[in-house]
Amino acid sequence: MSDRVLLKLGGSVITDKSADCAINRESLAAIARAVSDSGAQAGGIVIIHGAGSCGHPEAKRYQLERGAVSGVTEGIYVTNRVVSGLNETVVSILRENGVAAVGLHPLHTGLADNGRLIAFEYRHLERMLELGMVPVIHGDVVMDLSRGACIVSGDQLARWLALGLKVGRVGLATDVPGVLDGGHVVQEITPETAPLLQIGDSKHTDVTGGMRGKINELLELAEAGIGSEIFHVSRVGDFLTRKDHGGTRVNRARS
Repeated sequence: MSDRVLLKLGGSVITDKSADCAINRESLAAIARAVSDSGAQAGGIVIIHGAGSCGHPEAKRYQLERGAVSGVTEGIYVTNRVVSGLNETVVSILRENGVAAVGLHPLHTGLADNGRLIAFEYRHLERMLELGMVPVIHGDVVMDLSRGACIVSGDQLARWLALGLKVGRVGLATDVPGVLDGGHVVQEITPETAPLLQIGDSKHTDVTGGMRGKINELLELAEAGIGSEIFHVSRVGDFLTRKDHGGTRVNRARS
């Protein structure tokens, strides 16, 4: 198994989703210290973060879930500007804590069709990882062959890049201790058990599907042979150092 790790930070753990682009710098600093202290950079780590309150409201306001048409493209610019600003802050805080982070923007390298990625250049990420750099990528608006434009979530990016970069472990840091069903953490999810779960949608503005959207992406990843883990953001260090984090594991179908 590859030593490479992909860590996805939910928008709810790095921003206050109930406010207008309120960045949680304290949470980001704690995450940055956990990454730096874990030694994960030696094996290669990619960080992807959601948009939270920096992007979802703009995407909703301009109805980017419906796409874009000629002459009506302000939403593309505004949404990308906001999420790129968040990415710059994330990278800055990571670097302040000893992580060799560098930001990348999906609008520049991704292409979708009907809301799903069909291309994303990642050969330069391979080289970055070989040099000990930490690519930091974010949910973003990208061009779409059918819709003009669409929103690509950090969860969709996580699936795409985990496969392309042959990542060994994928972890999702959230504001809950794992996937909750009836208030209890579900220890394992597989394609057989996923339809039985009672999962609520995000109570805040989210144009990317909330927890159910995450699970669907991770199940596709599991079927390709890469398992993933969902845990509370306070347990990032445990995940990176392979300790028990008390969260949820998403695995492929049992034979």
